[in-house]
Amino acid sequence: MREKMRKRRKERKLILEILYQQEITDRTIDFIIDNHLYPDPNISGQITEFCERILKGISANKEEIDVLIENFSDNWALERLPLLDRNMMRIGIYEMLYEKDIPHSVSINEAIELAKLYGTEDSGKFINGVLGKIALSIEGAHSENVQE
Repeated sequence: MREKMRKRRKERKLILEILYQQEITDRTIDFIIDNHLYPDPNISGQITEFCERILKGISANKEEIDVLIENFSDNWALERLPLLDRNMMRIGIYEMLYEKDIPHSVSINEAIELAKLYGTEDSGKFINGVLGKIALSIEGAHSENVQE
């Protein structure tokens, strides 16, 4: 189990690096993946299925994810948020919305761990607050659907 957790953490770091690269180069996720332009030298030509699924899922659902970030970040415009914070939240939100086998608490914790590595002093608290509110909203919507 610990090995899987370590592997997933490494995969999330790579996902963050590719999302960052995508934003600063303005290339598509598909272009970066297809041309092996990702920055991890430990990968022998291919990224994992998990990485590719998350990256393509974020890309396909970016508008919905970004609306959630703006709605739950207390008057912060998306473009004013630090680039890395924005992408750490995208990973967490995508997982909470679409990766049903990953508990919300794990997605939030992993985003906070990424923030400790790559964010500012306040990134972890900010990301925790935003993702926590989104998780409660998702769980509330889920429980309403179950009751109907």
